[in-house]
Parts: sequence; structure tokens; C-alpha cells
Amino acid sequence: MIGKKPNILYFSLLLLALFFESGQNTSYAQGDTSYAPAINQSPDSVKVNNIFIVGNVKTKKSVILRELDFITDFYYDWNTFLEILIADQKKIYNLMLFTSVEITPLVTGDNEVEILITVKERWYLLPQIIFELADRNFSEWWTNQSRDFSRVNYGLRLSHSNVGGRNDKLRFAGQLGFTKALDLQYSKPYIDKKQKHGLAVQLTYKENKTIPLKSEFNKQVFFTNEKEDIIRKNFAAALRYTYRRSYYNYHFLTLGYSYTLVADDVLTENPEYFQHGGNKLRYAFATYTFRHDRRDNVSYATDGELLQVSLTKYGIIFTDELDEVEVNLTANKYFKISDKFHFNSGLTANWFLSTGQPYTLVRGIGYSPNFIRGYELNVVEGQQLYVHKNSFRYKFLDWKIDISNLIKLEQFNTIPIRLYLSANFDHGYVKDRNHIPENSRLANKYLMGYGTGIDLVGFYDAVLRFEYSMNNSKEGNFFFNFSAPF
Repeated sequence: MIGKKPNILYFSLLLLALFFESGQNTSYAQGDTSYAPAINQSPDSVKVNNIFIVGNVKTKKSVILRELDFITDFYYDWNTFLEILIADQKKIYNLMLFTSVEITPLVTGDNEVEILITVKERWYLLPQIIFELADRNFSEWWTNQSRDFSRVNYGLRLSHSNVGGRNDKLRFAGQLGFTKALDLQYSKPYIDKKQKHGLAVQLTYKENKTIPLKSEFNKQVFFTNEKEDIIRKNFAAALRYTYRRSYYNYHFLTLGYSYTLVADDVLTENPEYFQHGGNKLRYAFATYTFRHDRRDNVSYATDGELLQVSLTKYGIIFTDELDEVEVNLTANKYFKISDKFHFNSGLTANWFLSTGQPYTLVRGIGYSPNFIRGYELNVVEGQQLYVHKNSFRYKFLDWKIDISNLIKLEQFNTIPIRLYLSANFDHGYVKDRNHIPENSRLANKYLMGYGTGIDLVGFYDAVLRFEYSMNNSKEGNFFFNFSAPF
């Protein structure tokens, strides 16, 4: 039970449960993947003779075949088969390896078809200039931090999203600015012939001269010492094992280690920064995550569902410095009403078992992904929270701009632009067991935000959102974001 308004949480959970029980909409239109299987006639049942794949220059054929829910030399009811093809088209696109996917059944005889899969590969090796805000969101930087350009991270990121043609990803980032950082990641989704088991590893080092120490009046309080020394260093390493038994269900087990060192000045300003009285925090952790993911597009979903539950134990060793358990829940449902209209509803919840956490583990509304529109300028910290977000959207523009006369590379010669008008309603609650007086205006209170906006979905499914939102504290403002709300 979260806070003093359990009926709100129960209502949200019941609503999401009803959503997940509803029938699946098998129509599909998302970017360049909206091709309907083309046939000249409709047999009652079909047998697949052969599967041909065109356009996979780098990607191994086995990676694409892994997503197919049909086999050759087996008879399928025709209508059921078409539903399978539409679902498989979504799955292949969500590999994030292709800018377009088309699956076409070619009727070659009585109850026999050949399957043609046509893909257009993305550009996999991408050097990227890092220029991003260090703050929680654009509005926080623009308003609360007065557009301070010293709070910008800059550097270089090199990403290869298909190293060996098996959807294995290698990423390295070197970053300066507000947070100096080095980050190395490698993931291989499948390490076995049956393509069910995968591994990923990540190493990260960060250091800061300015850090958030606490929150007061539902705003972050930052600290820099007089000499502008480095006051926080962090090293983290993690190994993740993935098991994908079925197409839509994933199991993750992550083992990791974190070491954080802060200057004595930090503890002078906030003696409870690490809670145990020392200036370093060491812990090993283990996280188990189950994810059911049936979204049509993982970057900007308009159809399908996402359910994710995770359990984390902090303090497998060094339990005298940290001994904590965290539970997370995400349950999103995406309703495609028609090609132009869709409705999305999503519930996120988070629980810590103890009454207080080190500030490096603080959670609450205002920290990604838990926000309520209209409260982007605030943080509401606590040990338990839930957020229920809702959006009704209308697609009023869908263009594909051909610039092949300027750019010959097929990975870049088409620019898709989709614009959606959205009506939004979010609400939620944070339970702060410590009842900090400075944050009492929003903590342990029912929060609500609503408004309208325009979502731009562009090249490689990049998302920009322009919104005006009001909240139940009678505050309204324009907000600008760089990702889908859920």
C-alpha cells in the first residue's frame, strides 16, 4: 500500500489489468514497417516452401530467422498466417537494425507460398558528438539552473550496433564537462546456437565537481566546494545474463559492483549522504528482471504492451555500508484505435523496503522515468511511489522526404517525419516515511498534471516533444523533452 490514497493505486492497477486482458489489435503501421502482405488471392491454408531475405548486407540471416514464428513445410490457416507475418514484421523492426522491414507472401501454387523478407539496414557504425544537459530534463536546466552552459556534458561516443552481424553492440564514450566519464559496453544477445542465452558487460567511471546533495522545497540542492575540486568519484562494473525463451518474454540477471568516494566537504554539508558516516560507499548488487515486451515500436509505441518487474538486492557484500532491497514495476498498454488515433496508459511503481537510502540511490517523481507532466521542475523524493501516465494521440502528419539526390547512402537518403497531437493526463503519489518538513508541499500528497502537446518522431525514431502542462498546484508551463513519455 502506497501512502494514504490506496484507492487510487488500486484503481490504476485494475485499469492496467483490464487493458492487458483486452484483445490484440493485429493491424500495424509504424514508420517504414507498415507494409501489408501482398497477395493476389486468399487460399484457406498455406504451406511455406522457402524463406528468402533481401537487403541484409551485414546482418546474419539467423538473426532475422530467430524472430519468425512460422516454419517451412507446415500448413497454416491463412488468416492466422497473416497475423503471424504482421507480428513477425514488428519483431524484426524492433531489433533496431533496420530502417524498414517488409514481409511478403508470394503464392506460387495451390496452398503454397514463398516468403520474401526485404530489409533496409541502418548505418551501424556511428561516431557521435556528445552535447547533452547534465540535468534531469530540459526544463530543469532552462528554468531552475538559469540555462547555465557549465552544466553541459560534451565528448565523443563511438557506437557499433551490429559488430559481427549478430546484433552484438559495442559502445565507448569519453565525456568532459559537468560530469567527466568513461563508459565501455559490449552486449551479445545470443551466445548459443539456439539463440536463447546472451551476455553483456559494462564498465563506467565518473567524477564530478558539482553534485546534488539533497532536496529542499522539492528542488535539488547542488554543492561545489570553494576550490572547485573533484568531490565525487564513482566506478561501477556489471555483468548481465539474458534468457529469451519465447519471442516476447525476457529474463535478466545482473551482477554488479559500485564504489563511490566523496570529499569530506560533502559530509559536512550533508552528514547523511551515505548514512553510515564514512565518505565511501561500496556494494555489490544483484538484480533479477522479467520483461514481457510486445510493443510495435520500442522507441515510440502505438500498439502492444510492456510489462516489467525487477527485484534488486543492494549489499551482497559490505552490508555494513548498504543493505537494501528495491522493487520496480512497469505496466504499459498501447491501444491502436486506427491508423491515426491511439491511446496509451502506463503505470510505474517503485518500493524501497527501508526508511532511508544513500542519496546516490534516491528515487522519486522527477527522476527518469518517473515524472508527472506539469511537475518537471520539481523532485518529490521518498521510499515508495507510483505514477500513472495517459496519452491520447492523433497523427496529423506522416511524411517521408526523399533526399537521395543529395545523399546516395540508402541508410540516410529518406527522412521520415511523423507529427502527433497529444492530450495528456498523469497522476501519482510519493510516500516519504521521513516526513521531511522542507519537502512537505508535494511529498505524501496526491499529484496530478494534464495538458496537450505535439510529438515529433523523426530519423531513426528520434523523438521530440513540445508540451504545455498544468498541475493541481495551479502551475502551468511549456516543457520540451527528447524521448517518449513511456
